[in-house]
Amino acid sequence: MVKTDTIAAIATPLADAGIGIVRISGEEAFDLIGRIFRKKDGSQLTSIRDVVSREVYYGFIYDGDRPLDEVLMIVMKAPHSYTAEDTVEIDCHGGSLMMKRILETVVRNGARLAEPGEFTKRAFLNGRIDLSQAEAVIDVISAQNDHALQSSVSQLQGSVSRTIKGLRERILYQVAYIESALDDPEHIPLDEDYRDQLESFLETVKVEIRALIASFDHGRVMTEGVKTVILGKPNVGKSSLMNLLLGEERAIVTDIAGTTRDTLEEKLSLGGITLKVVDTAGIRSTEDVVEKIGVDRAKRAAGEADLIIYVVDGSSPLDEDDRAIMELIRDKQSIVLLNKSDLAMVVSKEELEERTGQRVIMISAKEELGMDCLEEEIKALFYQGEIHFNDQVILTNLRHKTALEESLRSLERVEQSIAEGMPEDLYPIDMMDAYGQLGSIIGEAVGEDLVDEIFRKFCMGK
Repeated sequence: MVKTDTIAAIATPLADAGIGIVRISGEEAFDLIGRIFRKKDGSQLTSIRDVVSREVYYGFIYDGDRPLDEVLMIVMKAPHSYTAEDTVEIDCHGGSLMMKRILETVVRNGARLAEPGEFTKRAFLNGRIDLSQAEAVIDVISAQNDHALQSSVSQLQGSVSRTIKGLRERILYQVAYIESALDDPEHIPLDEDYRDQLESFLETVKVEIRALIASFDHGRVMTEGVKTVILGKPNVGKSSLMNLLLGEERAIVTDIAGTTRDTLEEKLSLGGITLKVVDTAGIRSTEDVVEKIGVDRAKRAAGEADLIIYVVDGSSPLDEDDRAIMELIRDKQSIVLLNKSDLAMVVSKEELEERTGQRVIMISAKEELGMDCLEEEIKALFYQGEIHFNDQVILTNLRHKTALEESLRSLERVEQSIAEGMPEDLYPIDMMDAYGQLGSIIGEAVGEDLVDEIFRKFCMGK
């Protein structure tokens, strides 16, 4: 055990609810709970250290001689607990005041308040989970859609760890072979055949690392959401589309062109995909100073978007403003919506597809038609086919991606050394650098500052 002092925190949201949980972990956790927990008849447990681990005990928490709350108490003995330390959880009534009172009593009896993420940090330091699994804990908590949740759970179960450990074992085997050959060249050759084998090995590992790095774009979309900007001329139905996506009247909708003067940002889930949707001012030539600012902001938002949804009023002819928008979305990932399909159309789907070079989806925001097609198109753009989390590792952490990129560069230096005919004793230097970079993902050879920074992002009770 790395740390043995006893910590405590409220592990559930500090808000009125049916139940709340106060968590205690550390060397004195059992002695502490023995002083404040009593059975229904008011007697103390004969020996808290003799109770059965992971069983639930019913009784009361006492502050001195005064009962505070009727509770359920769970004892988890080391190392079979979340922190791998002796741990106690008190399930009490979920009032904010009650949870605070129990926590204060716990602290007065010998615990200190836990730092943010300290329970999970102890689980990492005590070897119960590695660093990538610890980081997955906060991802599980903050997941905002099914894809992000499944990916985070997969990482928590060790998908990233197993992949990284497998790569490291293979690299270490090659390093050990080279070092052995340098020590015993008579019996272990480092001839041309081995160099060819090493180059083939390096290429295979590089392909696997590149695939992991490439998966980060999927991972970023899953965790952060798709930054989606709705563009179009004034009064084409952008705000109506925004309200339809949100399922509420969030944007003001009128028949007056130019009603939306600024960007309006909202986050929503569409078919398991999180969208950060930005409704923008209608793009058109205007002399109105305020409207011009809105148009400029709309264009700037389009430049930063992952996805542009271009809305066209199919009941009105295309004009110069439409052509300007088509130029704006050129070479951008876009979906074109031909709106107001419930009215007489003067713009055909075929004409719009020819002009934009994009697939066009016919919708009616007013009649709520065509939204299923929009959902499927977004899925097709960002998730090519279904993602199977059991057999596919998807990176969601920028720190992991950066470490993989560094390891890739180290392996490329080994290839360069082979190509330039450099001495074999140089190969292990760069290979061990790649090995170390991969190790930083799972928490081997990482600095205390980095560990502290990672766990500082956690909530207090986790």
